[in-house]
Amino acid sequence: MAPPDHRTEPPHMAPETATLLGFLDFQRQTLEWKCADLEPWQLATRAVPTSELTLLGMIRHLAAVEVGWLVGFCDIPPGIWPDVVRDRDEQFRVDPDTVTAADVGAAWATWRAAAAGVHRVVARVSLDASDRPWGRDDVYSLRWILVHLIEEYARHNGHADLIREALDGVTGE
Repeated sequence: MAPPDHRTEPPHMAPETATLLGFLDFQRQTLEWKCADLEPWQLATRAVPTSELTLLGMIRHLAAVEVGWLVGFCDIPPGIWPDVVRDRDEQFRVDPDTVTAADVGAAWATWRAAAAGVHRVVARVSLDASDRPWGRDDVYSLRWILVHLIEEYARHNGHADLIREALDGVTGE
């Protein structure tokens, strides 16, 4: 049986910033929903033997994605960002035989801190603001970055849906 769905629908009529954050938060909540009520070993289990993709790996990856796109953006102090696993392969490398509840808790805490950091950036910076995020060659607007984060979550939430179904048969929206 699917866990209760407590996601908040994005606003139907709102200013642009509220709409973008509403969709981003909905996608974040979807990831939480897909991971709800699973044991640490399940969150660290690969659904397909040829892929390193796990739900726990996605939590770690998406925290790094949020930080990676906005760290250094428009001189926001770096202290708002949590320490994330920067190596993409390492983000996904988890072992269901050794993963602990503390590992899962730490991943969620980092992920939540990254999401809070994005909200702090949006509160301080106009959607039209642009900058070269850390490690990037091109300049991006905050609006573009938020749309990209929504896209990144939507793509990985599709993966999460398939992984969850493979783990325990639970499907959802």
